[in-house]
Amino acid sequence: MPETGSAIGTGARPRLAPKVRLRWDRKDGRYMLLYPERGLVLNATAADVVQLCTGEHTVAAIVERLVEKYAPHPREAVEREVLTFLNAMAERALIRSDE
Repeated sequence: MPETGSAIGTGARPRLAPKVRLRWDRKDGRYMLLYPERGLVLNATAADVVQLCTGEHTVAAIVERLVEKYAPHPREAVEREVLTFLNAMAERALIRSDE
């Protein structure tokens, strides 16, 4: 298993780190990542990515799902954005990956 901050590739199976939870904020109508004594508001696309971070889907599968949802965005652009987001979340120890 990669260490915190390790690069996440397309074959990785990302999942939320321990003590991190995805929650829907009914008041504001948006998703948030909650972790000890902190919270991170997610935009719709980031929430879509995090919802798929169950450890079951590879990054490539997550990208394919988003390409279908957000067509006609090019696959390469979606993949780049997903990898950038996941690696930023891994650096903050909010996402882990199993390769």
